[in-house]
Amino acid sequence: MAFALPAAAAGAAATPRHYVALGDSYTSGPLIPLQRLGPFGCMRSTSNYPSMLAVALRPRSFTDVSCAGARTEHMFRPQDVTLGRNAPQLDALREGTDLVTLGIGGNDFGVFGRLVGTCPTLRDADPTGAPCREHFTEGGVDAIAALLPGIRDNVAAVLDGIRARAPRAEVLVVGYPRIAPERGHCPDVLPFAEGDYAWLSSVEEALNAALAAATASRIGMSYVDTYGPSNGHDACQPAGVAWVNGKDRTLFQAAEYHPYRAGMAGVASVVRAHLDTRLTAR
Repeated sequence: MAFALPAAAAGAAATPRHYVALGDSYTSGPLIPLQRLGPFGCMRSTSNYPSMLAVALRPRSFTDVSCAGARTEHMFRPQDVTLGRNAPQLDALREGTDLVTLGIGGNDFGVFGRLVGTCPTLRDADPTGAPCREHFTEGGVDAIAALLPGIRDNVAAVLDGIRARAPRAEVLVVGYPRIAPERGHCPDVLPFAEGDYAWLSSVEEALNAALAAATASRIGMSYVDTYGPSNGHDACQPAGVAWVNGKDRTLFQAAEYHPYRAGMAGVASVVRAHLDTRLTAR
């Protein structure tokens, strides 16, 4: 699929001086060719959305320190990965940094891992029900939803750290694209019980809402919604249409439950359009 970002809007700002990309695997792009070294375990692709955005914006300097498995704590401290260690991601910022994208939060408290590690194992016992939702509901309380205020606060702390290090940067907090379809099911791709599809989507929407809440009312910072624009590009869609992979790891394309190159291109386009809107509104 050809990659093209929208043309710059009239009145858009000059070329960024220093663009820094921070985030987890939904930013780094595991298994999407070509994978960068330094360290290899971060699974950072040359075709992830920050790299595509950098090609379009042509910043004078571009630094991508995103890393698979990163949590908000790894913005402040090193992250040990296969064949190396990723330095604290905020260390990449400097006073002159004027553009930052941040995609983080899904790994905090093991939220993403709990869902993809648990829900498929429960499907066979109740394929038309919602066994995963029931599993994570304790005393009438959704245990996953209860974690989201903590993620909001963690992301807010990261944003404070970014502002302290890059006081004049435009900061874009990039949400997570849709994984499950709005309607229908595809158990061969997303092996969840039918009733859990809607619940899993509600969890993802609530996670994105937490990211948006952390960003709200902060001068020079904004939330970029990729969930809405990715509707119709969920993992159940055919190759070339889907932005996100399903349960099967696909070498040289995408890790399981992670974006394809097409998804990275889609997110890059959404981020570029959002940035242009922000700049022309000034």
